[in-house]
Amino acid sequence: MPKKRSGGGLTTTQQAAKFLGVAALSGAVLAGIALPAAGALGLAAKGTVEGFDEIPSNLKTPPLSQRTAILDRDGGAIATVYSRDRTVVPLKDISPYMQDAIIAIEDSRFYEHGAVDLKGILRAMNRNVQTGGTAQGASTLTQQYVKNVFVEEAGDDQEKVAQATQQTLGRKVRELKYAIQVEEELGKKKILENYLNITFFGQQAYGVEAASQRYFSKHAKDLKVEEAALLAGIVQSPTRYDPVNDTEEATKRRNTVLTRMAATRAITQAEADKAMETPIKLKVRKPQNGCITAVSGSGFFCDYVRKTILTDPAFGKTEEERSKLWNLGGLTIRTTLDPRAQQAANEAATARVNKDDKFAASVVQVQPGSGKILSMGQSRPYGLDQKQNETVLNLAVSNKMGGSTYGFQVGSTFKPFTAAAALEKGITPATSFSTDWKMTLKEQDFRNCTGSPAGYADWPLQNELESEKGSWDMTSALGKSINTYFALLEQKAGLCETVEMAKKVGYERGDGKKIGEYPSITLGGEVSTPLSMAGAYAAFANRGTYCSPIAIESITDPNGKKLKVPRSKCSRAMSENTADTINQMLKGVVEDGTGTQAGLSDRDNAGKTGTTNDRKDAWFVGYTPNLSTAVWVGDDIGEKSSMFNVTIGGQYYDKVCGGCLPGPIWRIAMTGALNASETPAFNHVAVPRAKVKEDKEKEDGDRDGDRGGDEDREDGKPGRDRPGGIQLPPGLIGGGGGGGGGDQQGGGRSGP
Repeated sequence: MPKKRSGGGLTTTQQAAKFLGVAALSGAVLAGIALPAAGALGLAAKGTVEGFDEIPSNLKTPPLSQRTAILDRDGGAIATVYSRDRTVVPLKDISPYMQDAIIAIEDSRFYEHGAVDLKGILRAMNRNVQTGGTAQGASTLTQQYVKNVFVEEAGDDQEKVAQATQQTLGRKVRELKYAIQVEEELGKKKILENYLNITFFGQQAYGVEAASQRYFSKHAKDLKVEEAALLAGIVQSPTRYDPVNDTEEATKRRNTVLTRMAATRAITQAEADKAMETPIKLKVRKPQNGCITAVSGSGFFCDYVRKTILTDPAFGKTEEERSKLWNLGGLTIRTTLDPRAQQAANEAATARVNKDDKFAASVVQVQPGSGKILSMGQSRPYGLDQKQNETVLNLAVSNKMGGSTYGFQVGSTFKPFTAAAALEKGITPATSFSTDWKMTLKEQDFRNCTGSPAGYADWPLQNELESEKGSWDMTSALGKSINTYFALLEQKAGLCETVEMAKKVGYERGDGKKIGEYPSITLGGEVSTPLSMAGAYAAFANRGTYCSPIAIESITDPNGKKLKVPRSKCSRAMSENTADTINQMLKGVVEDGTGTQAGLSDRDNAGKTGTTNDRKDAWFVGYTPNLSTAVWVGDDIGEKSSMFNVTIGGQYYDKVCGGCLPGPIWRIAMTGALNASETPAFNHVAVPRAKVKEDKEKEDGDRDGDRGGDEDREDGKPGRDRPGGIQLPPGLIGGGGGGGGGDQQGGGRSGP
């Protein structure tokens, strides 16, 4: 019985037969013999000889997966991401030692033979027959390059990788044929350059530049002879000759390469001897890949950029096209991220909420007039280690973009949209309503956008305190966040008009579904996201023009060509006078209303608080003429918990409200982002006021968080479907009547 080589594999006889077959096949190809389309080889049936008439373009300039650089708006690095760590460099930027080393060990007659080295095949066959193994291979650098192109094209598809490396006659035929054409069209220098850029060098490094950076923390052009020999030696078996894990084996292999370099006269024997005496000196640079490495807590923003490219049709009509663009990489992505704003948002999100708290905070900032997202901060760090309280759930954005399933109830931060709808309809801010602290309205008195009644049930609602009864105009109702007033104002302005105004300023649900058309939407019963709210309030700051949020300024491909990127779409949502009026009224919220703890003292600013049923969500959304910021605080894990008698960020709260926790966070974020910036003013308009008298049983100057009750309660019957056929997911809207649990349908009340 023929003796098998150690470790299994082909016998000596089989090895001889294999190499004789390859040699004969090589001769056939070189002689230009036309292989049969069908018959004994059966090649055509397997598609292995199709396309031989011309070389595929990907063999000339293969689309190599490379690093993508994500930059902030100033050009500073945010993160580097890649599916394969590679930086393509021209041959002139690769050390001559490296070029000589790879040729010496892999194909010493590279410049002497054509695509196929018949002499090398016969020599290898003879040597392997003598040793009974595979001491020598016979593939030229050009053949190896062709195989690597097919492997690269297969990517992470293991089935395609297997097809690209299968030991079949058909694959050998294809490889040999293409190798001949590559030699004819590219030439030796270009083949060598492409080979050194495509080859795997172990330790996640593809191409010689990435390998040089990984093992020696230097550019490939600066490699010394002993370093070049080490890298060249790795190629044959990246695991076996890994210098990080086995210095002894790597040293032996390096010395073999140096011996070959001396034999081919690439270096002198003296140079080889000196290099062999030099111990391996690594300066390993650990891989820095992905948004987990993003600076200043910008991992969530980084991931949002990734999601944008993977989901926006601007980057490909199909999901496959967009994924290919991202995985191929080599992109330079200039984003809208403002490093100062990001630093401020990250500091704000973590200043009042700890990463291991039960509750989390999200901060997002948008530039009015451009829609540019300037920052995304979160109290929990970006990452996959749950033991370190890391998460990849981006609380600022929609589910499609990596956020929560539905978003979060927005509470009284919705009320300015109702006010804007009323002003657009010609209702004066002096309009006043006199109410008790609680009331009941008929849902059938509200009409949805089809003109049908919004329902047929009673809608009981109430203000936060029993003392909140009397007469209110629009300014005072916004400042004190009076639910009864806004229910009546919505009825007067129109439910459909209110919903349409919300849509005009970009208000969207986190799950992408249609906004519900039911009366309690004015009190914040609908869900949305911090990014959506920041963008919506930016429309007020921009005097009524809404601009859709964007995260990407520009993208260039590996060749420096600019790609088309989605631009912000701006449209007028309301008149300038309406926006100016809202701005003046919301200034009152931070001056003497529910948001005094948030107010800035050095510039014009405005905003609105929001706290939902059972205090499961707390908000502050506010802005200056040049920056809009939304802050959300709540439970981000599992079933939402109420924020009563809780300790957050080391501080005890008997009840969390929009003004007492999100408000101060907003102030920190705005102060840091706007430090040393211009201080533009709102366009001042005179806001008509009514002569109203509030029947208060006590002063409520402690409205900033020490008062009792809930601010944002949406009343209705729990456990029923929403009118108009709209059914909300459980856990979104608070209970009925007295404002029950937020895990019921229906709704109750709103608070500051």
